[in-house]
Amino acid sequence: MANQTTSLAKENIKIVLLEGIHPSAEEVFREDGYSNIFTAPKSLPQDELKEVLADANFLGIRSRTQVTKELLSFAPKLSAIGCFCIGTNQVDLDAATQRGIPVFNAPFANTRSVAELVLAEIILLLRGVPAKSAAAHRGEWNKSAINSFETRGKILGIVGYGHIGTQIGILAEGLGMRVQFFDIEKQLSLGNARPAGSFEKLLATSDVVTFHVPETEQTQNMMNQAAFEQLKEGAIVINASRGTVVDIDALDSALESGKVNGAAIDVFPTEPKSNQEEFISPLRRFDNTILTPHIGGSTKEAQVNIGIEVSEKLVKYSNNGTTLSSVNFPEVGLPELIKKHRICHIHHNEPGILAKINDVFSATGVNISAQYLQTNQLVGYVVTDIDHKSSDSAFGSLRKIEGTIKSRLLY
Repeated sequence: MANQTTSLAKENIKIVLLEGIHPSAEEVFREDGYSNIFTAPKSLPQDELKEVLADANFLGIRSRTQVTKELLSFAPKLSAIGCFCIGTNQVDLDAATQRGIPVFNAPFANTRSVAELVLAEIILLLRGVPAKSAAAHRGEWNKSAINSFETRGKILGIVGYGHIGTQIGILAEGLGMRVQFFDIEKQLSLGNARPAGSFEKLLATSDVVTFHVPETEQTQNMMNQAAFEQLKEGAIVINASRGTVVDIDALDSALESGKVNGAAIDVFPTEPKSNQEEFISPLRRFDNTILTPHIGGSTKEAQVNIGIEVSEKLVKYSNNGTTLSSVNFPEVGLPELIKKHRICHIHHNEPGILAKINDVFSATGVNISAQYLQTNQLVGYVVTDIDHKSSDSAFGSLRKIEGTIKSRLLY
């Protein structure tokens, strides 16, 4: 049976925020009148998580909580999920979509933080600082200019020329670097950056290669043994994107042989589940590597911005049904709801459902003041603003339409 929800008072809407999401998120909800907010400083065990989600309307997570199809079956009231980070790999997006649950994230809020970290790593690795610092900690005094270079004039190869990649390119040009990039999509060059023509050409001609790509089948181990063989001798490799992009064993071999003169890795194929768990990696043995615990976006500024950005998206969806920037859902931008009732109808993307919806409105004598429709491969999203006097009868009939997943009445 389709999930049906009439407009709830804000104090009755339960919001769950896990994994130490910045307090700026809770402030956004409270300032808008939401008061039933459950928070936790870390991810929860599965049994406890299922219990918390049993009556939850909105869920906020970071990267550690895995939202599976099974878990969603224990959250019958869940309306939307907010990933307070860039990635959404921790959520089964198809399962969420099929349950009529839009998923939101913060793809741009930590752009500057990641870019600054990468820029700092470029400077430190070109100067050989990590290895010299490690030696000094052991009491060794390694004063030498060997393998120590200025950034000026060096070629930076950026793989993935999106928001983070472009920002890094602009900052690097300010240091005098020459920037080239490779992206599977045609991108507008900023500053003096130029397309490399191919991934292979970028590898062969860059002094520093930095990755800023999503996790897809195409990017899985894209920096593998064959790619390292094509890499310019003595180049530096940086990965602050996804842990599956760089083959760690291949990087280990390239560092050992000297093919790679240094590396900075912020993301790993397998990462500890908590700060108390030991970090295991073959790269720990190399002094000329910077290993950071997935902190590319972990600055005070970024976490504040992420908290605000994602919670505002959830509030807008709760208040008026807007799904703009959802990663899995048809995007519909909606005006503020004033002196009308709004019916949000989510259904399987099948032919004829819009006609059936409007047949219901016609049969119940509803006067439609505005209607919005968008679809994707899995679902359709129809939002209709109507006169409040006729909303109850129409809303009750809409849930009986075959193919309905979920419907909400907002007022």
